[in-house]
Amino acid sequence: MAFLGIFAYCGIYAEYYGLEQTSSQFYMDTNLADGWIYNNDFDEAAINKINEFSTQSDRQAVVQSVVDMEGKPDITLHFTKDGSVSKFYSTEGEDFNPSDKSGVWLDKRFADARDLHIGDKIKFEFDNQTFKKEIKGLGYSPEYIYETSSSSLTPDFSQIGFAYLSSGAYPGDIEYNTVLVKYNHSDRYFKDKLDDSIDYLSFTKQSDQLSVAKFGDEMAQHKMIGDVFPIVFVLVTFLTLLTTMTRIISNQRTQIGILKAVGFKDKSIILHYISYGFLPVLAGAILGLLAGPMIIPQMFYPSMMARYSMPAWNPGFDMSFIYITVLMVASSVFVTYISCIRISKENPANTMRPKAPGNSSKMLIEKMKMWNHLNFNIRWNIRNARRNKFRALMTIVGVMGCVALLIAAFGMNDSMNELKSWEYEDISHYGAKLSLSQDANPMELYYILNETGGSFIMQQSMELKANGMEDTATLLVTNNTDLISYTDSNRNPIDIDEGDVSISKKLAERFNLSIGDKIKWHIVGNDKWVSSKIGQIHAEPVSQGLIMSPDTLEDQGLNFTPTSILTPDEFGEHFDSIKSETSIDKMEKSWNQMTSSVMMMVYVVTVVAVIMAFLVLYNLGILSFTEMEREIATLKVLGFKTNVLRKLLLTQNLFFTAIGFILGIPLGFYFMTLMMNAAGDSLYYIPSLTWGNILLAAFITFSISVGVNLLFSDKIGDLHMVEALKDIE
Repeated sequence: MAFLGIFAYCGIYAEYYGLEQTSSQFYMDTNLADGWIYNNDFDEAAINKINEFSTQSDRQAVVQSVVDMEGKPDITLHFTKDGSVSKFYSTEGEDFNPSDKSGVWLDKRFADARDLHIGDKIKFEFDNQTFKKEIKGLGYSPEYIYETSSSSLTPDFSQIGFAYLSSGAYPGDIEYNTVLVKYNHSDRYFKDKLDDSIDYLSFTKQSDQLSVAKFGDEMAQHKMIGDVFPIVFVLVTFLTLLTTMTRIISNQRTQIGILKAVGFKDKSIILHYISYGFLPVLAGAILGLLAGPMIIPQMFYPSMMARYSMPAWNPGFDMSFIYITVLMVASSVFVTYISCIRISKENPANTMRPKAPGNSSKMLIEKMKMWNHLNFNIRWNIRNARRNKFRALMTIVGVMGCVALLIAAFGMNDSMNELKSWEYEDISHYGAKLSLSQDANPMELYYILNETGGSFIMQQSMELKANGMEDTATLLVTNNTDLISYTDSNRNPIDIDEGDVSISKKLAERFNLSIGDKIKWHIVGNDKWVSSKIGQIHAEPVSQGLIMSPDTLEDQGLNFTPTSILTPDEFGEHFDSIKSETSIDKMEKSWNQMTSSVMMMVYVVTVVAVIMAFLVLYNLGILSFTEMEREIATLKVLGFKTNVLRKLLLTQNLFFTAIGFILGIPLGFYFMTLMMNAAGDSLYYIPSLTWGNILLAAFITFSISVGVNLLFSDKIGDLHMVEALKDIE
């Protein structure tokens, strides 16, 4: 039990601390920007004005632009003249050299997916020009820990990537469109000063940058899992150790009495029995401390590495691992000491006798007329539970903790499946999504539209302001089409009326907005801010933002520019206007990949919870049998058959298990809700728990309870009645 509790605690936390510590070190080593200022063109005067209100000297003007390559991947080039902020982290080849005009430093994940190596020449098409560069280095960027495209929830590294080049390699007269800044002030202070100083399109603070925010949301969910599950493991472990050590001391009263009678000092006896609680617990705790961080993080990292890009993935460490290990050992020693000190105060003659059961007065239920109508089984178990309150409480609490873990794990699984079903069955009815090239031919697009019976949609990133808050969201502009349905929070279909601007429910809750409120927003890359009134609120599990029709968008003074075509079936023809095609099946697979780390946590928690439930019930079953050995022997002498006595113990176990199970359901649902709420701002979770999984948790719990009871069947049959009854003399 000590091993299992410490193993789960240190292992799960080591996975979270590994993510937090490794990413923090990566951000520090690469000098991640505190903010990104975007405009069509920055001149020296604008940069000088920024310098006037910031004491931090680090600045980096860059050109960020998506260019074309063979195969039409989304490759973003960064032309910079110093590379001191958000540095390129080279793992192969040379470090980034901003003076080298002939080289390119490439995203390692992209290079690996396309089988590109140091020294290879690659060709870019940019601004109607083609230029070729030699790969001088492969590595990572702190701005691209998370990368994705509009066609997938998870990155396809063969179709998305980044590259760093010297500003001298820019083909033509360079016009910087992004300034990366470091500052010592608060984000609000810097933003206010920025607004008063220069004109710009948009500003993104570090915590809102896509990669930082997405990876931060991932860590937040892992931290919440770490805050809930390991604590329960440790508490259940502690309670089990408490009952175990109490049982050992109680079971060896006679031996302790003999040792006292032959002259052993109380101190020697206490130290001897303290070693029972010290050495095994110490060995198990140390083994758990070492094995947990080595094993559990490695179970999660493969799925994490498929979605996120960092140069290193290492388990983390925190002093709480040592503290909880010491606390576990110290608690076991303390419990053993308390149990021994009580017995040591008794004289040898009393100690050699089993502890006599305590006196029990009649309960309220025993004074009622219904008491005489209850069968012997129920009356005996009620009295036995009242006489052994501590054991009853430990059984209920232990079962409750294990059930809460099972319910939380199964509930997370149900919630993930509900979200997937909601997105890909209730909302998305198309067969494929065709992403369009920036220079798409209108004639080709309308041919594709007519051939497939598809529909144009426009998806763009946008910035939204309301109630003194700002955030980045997604704008979806779509015609009336059967290929997409809009839903409310109960997954019921709704219609978004022409002229209405609909906001997603989670975004509305975050900004404290309701129907009729005004918002300001603009499309990223467009400096035109528009004001809109919220006409409706829809619920969307995956993407949070605004939905409107093309006519509504144009009424706001903005152009409807399609970015994708939705088609009922997959489209087999090839056109230059189509950058990529993603089927709905591929999207579902990307969803499974995105949720794989959470599902791994579900499996780990389920297995550990089942093991702990077995150990808790087995331990308490032994304690129960030991405490009731004399009563069982008495009943056997009075003529009770072994099967009847088995039923007595089974009834008690099932009764306590039922109470613990019932209390564990709301506790598990609460744990599940905490973890769902920590999933980040992009996903809208509705905690869900099916009756099937509640029944599965019940089956697991009660099966363990019945199975443990069967283990003691032979003990009842082999019980020596004379020894058990004469022992008290």
